[in-house]
Formats: sequence, C-alpha cells, structure tokens
Amino acid sequence: MGSTAGTETSGPAGDDKPKSRAGRNLPAAIGVGLLLGAAVIVSLVTVKEIFVGVVALAVGVATYELAGALKRSAGFQVALWPVLVGGQAMVWLAWPFERNGVLSAFVVTILACLLWRFRGGIDNYLRDISASVFTAAYVPMFASFAAMLVVPDDGVSRVLCFLIAVVASDTGGYAAGVLFGKHPMAKTISPKKSWEGFAGSMIAGVVGGWLSLSLMLDAQWWQGALFGAAIVLTATLGDLVESLIKRDLGIKDMGSLLPGHGGLMDRMDSLLPSAVVSWLLLRLFVPS
Repeated sequence: MGSTAGTETSGPAGDDKPKSRAGRNLPAAIGVGLLLGAAVIVSLVTVKEIFVGVVALAVGVATYELAGALKRSAGFQVALWPVLVGGQAMVWLAWPFERNGVLSAFVVTILACLLWRFRGGIDNYLRDISASVFTAAYVPMFASFAAMLVVPDDGVSRVLCFLIAVVASDTGGYAAGVLFGKHPMAKTISPKKSWEGFAGSMIAGVVGGWLSLSLMLDAQWWQGALFGAAIVLTATLGDLVESLIKRDLGIKDMGSLLPGHGGLMDRMDSLLPSAVVSWLLLRLFVPS
C-alpha cells in the first residue's frame, strides 16, 4: 500500500494522466480508495455478516490475481479451484467456528491441492504444490483473521481499529516519504521506500492506534500505541514482501482491476499480515 513511499520519477513521456510522485494516477487512486473504504464501512454499519462477504469476495479476486501472476511470470501451476473453494471455506467458517474453522478448512484445502495436482504428472509437482500452499496461506488464511475480528459483540470497533491503524500508517508514510524521503529503506527490494516515510508511518500509526483503541475499545493508551506500532511493522513487512514477490516475478502489479492501484492483491499487501497481528493483539488487550 506504499506505507513508506519516498520520491519517484514521473511516468513515461507522453502519458498525460496526472501522476503523483509515487508514480500512480493519484485522482483515480484516491477515488478507488474511497469507494473501497465506503464499501467496507457500509458493510460494518449494516449487517456484520456482509463484511465477511466483502472479505470473501476480496479473497477470491486476490487469489485469482496471485495465481495468474505466478502462472504467467514463472509457470507455477497453482491448484486454482481447490485454493479458491478452500479460501471461501476458510473465510466463512471463521465466522461461526473462528480458529478451528479456519484451520480445518486450510488443512482440507492442502489435501485437495495435493490430489488435484496429480493431473499434471510428476514434473514440477513439488514446485506447484509449494505455490498452492503459499497462495492458500498468504491470501485466504491471513484474510480470515479479518473476518474473525468482527465476530465479538464489539467486532465492528475491532475492525475499525485495524483499518484505522493501517490507513494511518499508509497515509503518514506516503506524506512523509513524498515530502522528506531521501534515505532508501530497502533499496534492492523497493527503492521507493524511505526511512523518512517509515518514520511518518510510525508516528501516524501510533497516534491512530492510541486514539482508536482508547475511544472505541476502552483500552489503555500504551496498548493502543503498541498496537499502532505493531501494525506499522506488519504493514511495512507486507508491502516489502509483495515487492519481493513482484520483483522475483518481474512484474509491476498483480493485476489491473483497480485504476491507479493495479490489482486488488496490490491493495491487500499490508492488510493481510496486519489482520493476523490485529486479531492477536486485540484478543490479548481487549478480551471479548
């Protein structure tokens, strides 16, 4: 999500679309971001189960994008149907059965992948199974923790605290990176990330975590600050991990579904690991 973005060069000559210093079509990116945020908010304030449906839909699209990128760029044959169906089972079973449902669905998904790949024969069996297991764990299993956040009576507040921390990290990192970014954070992985952007992410994330947990979940101030700092770390990790994957595959984006953003998977990079840590820390700090 560009949470520690630094300065960038402009787009190719002749491209008359307005680009930010992060190299994106900024108006389109903002518009798509607002629409996605509005869809999440509406689902939370109406029927909580709708939020689970939003997560499930995002998981399906992101899984398809990741599997497609792995196939096009590296020839990996992800067991797509078992991962798609198993991913939906993980998300939907997270609502009534929480961890037991997610783990059971994940294990059955892996078994189905092992069987499904028999059709391809011996060649590259281990490679393709590894890609299938990675896809199932990285997208639907991680996203299932976001679905589990909404289960308790105060689940809407938990989801909002998670989203506020990620958005604060993203926004603070983008602003600080564009204005002050000079020192690359991980030059070989993502040259656009800067230490100045990371500092902006940390400040905004800590403040966002402190305020959101204190006001919405009656948590201690230090719990909110620690929560915000942890989410900044996981959001940055998720961003860098996806940058590594895309560099390894030799691609810029996982897809082209969202104008100004790339694919939906490109917007979930920092959300996926952050959902896991959010669920763990909120369960510790604010037992339901």
